[in-house]
Amino acid sequence: MFAKAYITVSRFTLPVINSLRYYDGTVTCSLGSFIVINDKGWIMTVAHMFEAVKRGDIDIAEQKQLNTERQQITDDQVLYEDQKRKKIRELDKKRVNSRWITNHSLWWGADDFIVENIHINKELDLAIGQIRDFNSSRIGDYPVFKNPSSFAHGKSLCKLGFPFHKADATFDAGKNAFILARNVLPVPRFPLEGIFTRSVDSGKTKDGRYDIKFIETSSPGLRGQSGGPVFDVDGNIWAIQSRTAHLPLGFEAKVMKNGKEVTELQFLNVGIGVHNESIFQFLDSFNIEYAVSE
Repeated sequence: MFAKAYITVSRFTLPVINSLRYYDGTVTCSLGSFIVINDKGWIMTVAHMFEAVKRGDIDIAEQKQLNTERQQITDDQVLYEDQKRKKIRELDKKRVNSRWITNHSLWWGADDFIVENIHINKELDLAIGQIRDFNSSRIGDYPVFKNPSSFAHGKSLCKLGFPFHKADATFDAGKNAFILARNVLPVPRFPLEGIFTRSVDSGKTKDGRYDIKFIETSSPGLRGQSGGPVFDVDGNIWAIQSRTAHLPLGFEAKVMKNGKEVTELQFLNVGIGVHNESIFQFLDSFNIEYAVSE
């Protein structure tokens, strides 16, 4: 059903790899999705893709403050060397967090895709940015967004992104860069179908500029699909996948765990995507061009 649309949407749906290095030296990676909106290189993904980056900036500022305090102890002419070492040990014991982020990076589908001019709205869970010096020939097609006036409940929709794939990296201190493992690329796409079940209206943003509106689909959004498109059989975009909601079914099931019978609540996992009405308002506020279906 979605075979032809899958080919079209795949052209502008790319992976984003979030790499983090911690104070204890460990490195972790996670996968998400983004779409290229137009031939000017504007991209769209979810706001929560940048949460680790923001946390990293805070952690790095705390590390700089710690280094300043260490230096103050080192420069204290009143203290003996053993006193300085003791004070620094005590300071580190009190302040150092082994899970501080020391380095972070977002890899946008290609080594030379550098995204700048980033605008984030956490209430909408939307973020946009622009690929520096973008060559429009790099993307074979661009999205057409479905006119929300013709949204119909029960319509078959598909989500596309990059779940079920492990991304690993190491950190090269000499180059001050993350190095992806050999088996990471290319990242395989994974589609998941469902139907449009409901619209979710959550009022307005605190500044009153945007309507906070989502669509609900009968299948969950998978890890790695966040920021990816929700589209119909014609390849038109209906939403940007945001998260998964867990709806209680109102009954329980008994299962065996570690040799004991336990009762577990049952849930329906549904996908939540940012509605086109909210997307259009956000793009319009920054004068970003996009195509809309008739």
